[in-house]
Amino acid sequence: MFDARSILSKLRDGTRLSEAEMFWFAEGLANGEVSDAQAGAFAMAVCQRGLGEEGRVHLTHGMRESGLVLKWRLDGPVIDKHSTGGVGDCVSLLLAPALAACGAFVPMISGRGLGHTGGTLDKLEAIPGYTSNIATDDLQEIVADVGCAIVGASADIAPADKRLYAVRDVTGTVPSVDLITASILSKKLAAGLEALILDVKLGTGAFMGTEADAIALAQALVGTAQGAGCMTSALVTDMNQPLARSAGNALEVIEVMEALTEPDMEARLVRLTIALGGEVLALGGLAADAADGEGRIAAALGDGRAAEVFGEMVAELGGPVDFVERWPDRLPAARVMMDVHATEPGHVTGVETRALGEAVVHLGGGRLRAEDRINPAVGLSDIAEIGTRVDDAVPLARIHCATEEEGRKVAAAVRGAFTLSGSRVDAPPLIHERIA
Repeated sequence: MFDARSILSKLRDGTRLSEAEMFWFAEGLANGEVSDAQAGAFAMAVCQRGLGEEGRVHLTHGMRESGLVLKWRLDGPVIDKHSTGGVGDCVSLLLAPALAACGAFVPMISGRGLGHTGGTLDKLEAIPGYTSNIATDDLQEIVADVGCAIVGASADIAPADKRLYAVRDVTGTVPSVDLITASILSKKLAAGLEALILDVKLGTGAFMGTEADAIALAQALVGTAQGAGCMTSALVTDMNQPLARSAGNALEVIEVMEALTEPDMEARLVRLTIALGGEVLALGGLAADAADGEGRIAAALGDGRAAEVFGEMVAELGGPVDFVERWPDRLPAARVMMDVHATEPGHVTGVETRALGEAVVHLGGGRLRAEDRINPAVGLSDIAEIGTRVDDAVPLARIHCATEEEGRKVAAAVRGAFTLSGSRVDAPPLIHERIA
């Protein structure tokens, strides 16, 4: 017989939990027997004490088994991608339809913003009418018909994670290898995947700030997923600057639509989408190897097939049926825009990416409290990349805000996020490591 208080006491004292105890706690998160206070205490104890490799596996499996595990009968592999989160990371919106255009089926169960990082669902819900909360039967039907669907976890998919996910965002317990691993994989494994590619972020905008921490998380994720029978690889990728040139929900959708309709193959966002897609197409048996897969993803983006699939997905999930053709008219726009310039000319040599993400949150593009409503129109655009020369004509970034006062409040933080020099430096590599 278990109870939350005794389990929390063990965690507090550094005692490893048994598989049965971890499964009980996961079930308690799902059915409400564990209170919000106890869930927060659990998250903090795990963040401070850790679970160990065995405990991490037990928590992942317990959270997966707290709900429904999907079964599929399709004429292609069921595959997916997940990112550990960053600023301006809207790869999922590009990659899911590109994978579907290449013959994969992608039930992408995504989340909302955590801390300074944007959430995939928040971005998509900037599209009028888009509904990410759908029943499992509807998810399976849309994936079978369209090839992909980007939605939130329904009430019957890993309900323990849904509870713990919200608690982590407001208790300062996001950056934990154990909690990140269990959160990501409980949903992904419940989706019945055959192959998974993981994008583990490294740098000033990532939860894993050092290369060692990022590699450790990637290895934990890959090992746990492979142990559950899902073919998995991970790329450790750069978050020392925003991935896209924009940060904010509608603003990132704009960048996605530009990439779907007129892709710049040299843009960091597009390059990473192609790299991740190539890896997972090979894992799923739809490409001979990663290089072959990259060519297939690039072709799907370049010839418009990915854009067509994206439009079909948006329509199926309640958005405008003509979104791909008329997206500039369909997305919300901020009332005020203001450029932030450097105090003197120079080249961008570094970016405190987390500070830019926090600026978006404080503009209303993210949540400071769980109950906060998001303003989809606010954020940053035209973010200067490392190596760019900025001056009176070239801003560090453009703020999109509801009022001038709100813009002025974050302008100093945006300006302070950039380090300048008289000499140009090269941007850090986009991909640091591959974990297979």
